[in-house]
Amino acid sequence: MREPFQHALVTGGAGFIGSRLVNKLLDHGFRVSILDNLSVGTRSAIDPRARFVEGDVRRRDDAEVALKGVDCVFHLAAQVTIRGSLKMFYDDVDTNLMGTLNLLRCLNPKAVRQFMLASSMAIYADSSAPKPIPESHPKEPISPYGASKLAAERICNQVLGQMKIPFCALRYFNTFGPGQAFTPYVGVITIFVTRLLQGDKPVIFGDGEQRRDFVHVDDVVEGTIKSLSGPPGIYNLGTGQATSVNELAKILIERIRSNIRPVFARAQPGELRFSVADISAAASNLGYRPKRSLETEIDSVIYSVKNSTSK
Repeated sequence: MREPFQHALVTGGAGFIGSRLVNKLLDHGFRVSILDNLSVGTRSAIDPRARFVEGDVRRRDDAEVALKGVDCVFHLAAQVTIRGSLKMFYDDVDTNLMGTLNLLRCLNPKAVRQFMLASSMAIYADSSAPKPIPESHPKEPISPYGASKLAAERICNQVLGQMKIPFCALRYFNTFGPGQAFTPYVGVITIFVTRLLQGDKPVIFGDGEQRRDFVHVDDVVEGTIKSLSGPPGIYNLGTGQATSVNELAKILIERIRSNIRPVFARAQPGELRFSVADISAAASNLGYRPKRSLETEIDSVIYSVKNSTSK
């Protein structure tokens, strides 16, 4: 029986997913260090019980300071701009790949006993139908963001294998929930809610029949923590349920402004048409069971965005 983990590093721990992961780890009795440059994350999201290192995952000195005393790493720091990835390709690859490589070169294999990389559904080739895809689905990313995540996965697997540090890559699907920062590049639910609350029409790129797997942030966090106790490997974290962008817009319009209709714009390059997770591997190996649904949790997102915009 292996010794329990005690001190976790969460890179990107001031962000949407990372801050919730930090809170849960602390609640489970972990000591937690955070490395975040606050480019997207916020200081207000940082749990005061955690040790905070304000720094960049691409800087060797910052990574070395953040890694002091830790025995497991949750690497969530990333540049996430799937829709804008072709324009911002340098930033995506620099942060997502070179930041990961910098973290790897700073690891002490005598101290770190597990490494988890937050990967993405963007590493996959597009699917011909809105059916759940397993981890064996072809890897042919159509965006620089997806390419950077896939490269990070593969190099982590090689380098950590050489170091004999167990490695998990968790491929997050479309994560949603309250507290997600507004950005025009990612988070269609937050984008639609923000526009509708402002009285603006939601913009649907393409015909709206592209389908996504919307997974609640708390389910993603629970699956991420479960990766510590399960066998190392690569796992999809989603729900297995497909929702079209048209369906999503309809749900939100009915709840916020029923007199508004969406407008349609040209489909954007770099976005998958169908992206739905087969979660059977995570279910059987990690005990991952998503408990929340889009229908039951969408009101909390609306409330969160309304509250944040009214301040």
